[in-house]
This record gives sequence, structure tokens and C-alpha cells, in this order.
Amino acid sequence: QLQASGGGLVQAGGSLRLSCAASGRTFSSYVVAWFRQAPGKEREFVAAIGRRGSGTSYSDSVKGRFTISRDNAKNTVYLQMNSLKSEDTAVYYCAAGPTYGGRTRSDFGSWGQGTQVTVSS
Repeated sequence: QLQASGGGLVQAGGSLRLSCAASGRTFSSYVVAWFRQAPGKEREFVAAIGRRGSGTSYSDSVKGRFTISRDNAKNTVYLQMNSLKSEDTAVYYCAAGPTYGGRTRSDFGSWGQGTQVTVSS
């Protein structure tokens, strides 16, 4: 029910915008987050947004560079990624869950398939 898109290859310092499109009429009832997983590493929290978009949270590694937003009329959440670094290279996943404030995989029950982001230095 979640479809992530927008990944690609970009040079360090560049930007990308990821999209997470959801099906279903209850999208606005869910908190949505982005996670990422680099090769050989654990999946880690990146950012989350509350149901109405008024609350957002970020990992320290992306704060000030990434912006999460949502358009409930379009059932879509976005992740604007600026000033990309090679360490941002990973598969990015969007996930939906019932409660704002969680940052672990177990806090989110629905997951998209992932989109690859590769940042070349």
C-alpha cells in the first residue's frame, strides 16, 4: 500500500526528492516515516511526520539537510534531501504507523518496497 519513488544517482552536494504514495482512504490517520539501510548496516530512522504534518522529527545525521512533508489530499509524503553526502547512500523506505514519536522499525507496521539513493563523491 506504500510506494516509494524518486531515488537515483546524484553527486555530493546535490538534491533529490523522494515520494511515498499510499493507497487507501485512511492515509491521513497514520504517521509516516522514512528509514534507510546502507549495505551491511542496520535500517535506521531518518524522519517522521505527524498525521496533519504539523509535527516532524529527524535523525541528527540529516537534520538541517532533509525536510519531510505530506499532502494528505494526494496521499503522499515527501522527503526533500539537500546537501547530499556519500554517507546518505542507502535504500530508502517509507513506513506508516499509528503513533507519533516512534523511531524504531517495530513502531511502523506498513512498509514500502524501497528506493535506491546513491551519492557519488
